[in-house]
Amino acid sequence: MGLVAAFGAADVSSVIGSASPAPPAAIAPAAAGKSFVTVVRHESAPAKAEQRRADTTSAAAPEAAVMVPCAGGRWQRDIEQDLDQLGRFGAVIVDGRQSPADCSTIRAFQQRFGIEPAQGQADAATADVARRIAVSSTPQRQQRCDAGSDVTACVDLSLQTVWVMRDGAVVTEPTVVRTGFRGHATPAGIYRINKRSEKEWSDPYSVWLPYWQRFIGGIGFHESTTYLHDATRGSHGCVNLLHYDAVQMWDQLQMGATVHTFGRRPGT
Repeated sequence: MGLVAAFGAADVSSVIGSASPAPPAAIAPAAAGKSFVTVVRHESAPAKAEQRRADTTSAAAPEAAVMVPCAGGRWQRDIEQDLDQLGRFGAVIVDGRQSPADCSTIRAFQQRFGIEPAQGQADAATADVARRIAVSSTPQRQQRCDAGSDVTACVDLSLQTVWVMRDGAVVTEPTVVRTGFRGHATPAGIYRINKRSEKEWSDPYSVWLPYWQRFIGGIGFHESTTYLHDATRGSHGCVNLLHYDAVQMWDQLQMGATVHTFGRRPGT
């Protein structure tokens, strides 16, 4: 029966990047803070997401706004520019006007990053995620992780994104995360994965943490089953991931892998 005392620190909404404080040069000690979770048992296979997620600040996500499929709007050109920069979701024409091809590409992007509803509309949530992914995909931003030859998970707290590097090259493209809310902020620092379990039980929150990879105190990576793009929510310090990304991180990391968290989530 495993026991974990977790530590938290602060939350956000999920948005733009801000300047990152200088990270410590060595692996940081466990940060003092409020108890986040006690892990009392674990199993070898992930459970279906039925229980409420421990790492949320509100009981229920608001219903998705009704959107017209393929609707354009004020964010159309911004989304086109970012998706054109990324270049891996389909063709777009950067002209600020929605087209069938644009709609298809935007829909593919929304489906990849769990944006609801995924109907190809140029909405604010899609523009925000596209901007964060585009900025996180630039060499200048990725250099902030200062990854060496080790396998390193780079968590940009300011942009609420993560990617994985090996031997100085990106092996897992940037994706979205949700980190600690105000009072439980995910600490910035350099850590190492020190426990892994495909399905870990959290007490007192009475919830399973799929693809659990702990890196400091009771804080780690795990799949979230709540809507990741709800800005009213945040974790108690953990790095929440979409299912696809939790599996990717599980496959890319291992015991002892480096985790570098840097920057600061807006609002924390």
